[in-house]
Amino acid sequence: MNRSRSLAWAHREAPLPSPRAHWLRAGALLALAAAVVLLSLLSGSADLGLERALHALFGGADQAARSIVLGLRLPRLAAGFAVGGLLALAGVLLQALFRNPLADPYVLGVSGGAAVGAVLALTASAAMLLVQGAAVCGALGAILVVYALGRGGGPARLLLAGVAVASACGAFVTILLAGADESKVRGIVFWLAGDLSWASDPGASLLAALVALACAVLLARPLNVLAAGELRARSVGLDVDRWRPMVYLAAAAITAIAVVSAGTVGFVGLVTPHCVRLIFRTSDHRVVAPAAALLGGTLLAAADWFARTAVSPRQLPVGAITALIGAPVFIGLLRAGARALK
Repeated sequence: MNRSRSLAWAHREAPLPSPRAHWLRAGALLALAAAVVLLSLLSGSADLGLERALHALFGGADQAARSIVLGLRLPRLAAGFAVGGLLALAGVLLQALFRNPLADPYVLGVSGGAAVGAVLALTASAAMLLVQGAAVCGALGAILVVYALGRGGGPARLLLAGVAVASACGAFVTILLAGADESKVRGIVFWLAGDLSWASDPGASLLAALVALACAVLLARPLNVLAAGELRARSVGLDVDRWRPMVYLAAAAITAIAVVSAGTVGFVGLVTPHCVRLIFRTSDHRVVAPAAALLGGTLLAAADWFARTAVSPRQLPVGAITALIGAPVFIGLLRAGARALK
């Protein structure tokens, strides 16, 4: 692994921990994920009681309890892990591509394009399937526009094109909201702020997360070289001109799947890779990619549990919860990095 600060970190990279320390930290992440799974399945706005919820989880109890645990909580939990994992992996890919620790999935303009498509469909009172289809079309349109504008200009031009498209999409969404019927505004705002209740069938996003994780692990070595900088990548024979668009399109695709599944959920893709690098004290993508996917899923699932239980029976948008958690965490990471440079 390249030890010369392959990403533009704001802190000095610590010596690599032993393999035993890696496994202990991985075990701690797995234990945290297991705790979130149990918390999400066995508790919620409906007070089933621990024994009744456990019986329902294993197919027993009454029909009402099984419907709540297996029909409502389990799909949302699976969607939380899938979407959180996808966003975290997109953040890992983009921070390697741009060599910028501030890169996250939403700088590509993908979420803005998906939002435009979804809001157009929601204002027309379209069915859920049509809303998701419109979001997919909007995301794909944004991907094509950003790639066309940024092609041939390196990472900086691609990043600027993504920011410009995201800003334009945000302005268009604002105009649509201003002209929307008041009865539809609340649903639109919830989608824009992130809402896992849309993900009633998380199978596709789970499959996408597993495929994206496998690809990220298999391609970890080229990602390590790409993150080390163009000069080093070319010196070791990496075809940068071929790998850059591949990484960009992969990150854009998995971001689009995440946005279509749960709306725009911020900070997961930005903060999770930083946390993983600090926990494991490495920037090796063979470690960072799977750990970030697990931690991202865990964080989003935990945020969704809080969003649906904090002010029960009302629900909060999960994107607002991740922002409330992610902003102070990221500020803490920046302060830690500033102290490390002194």
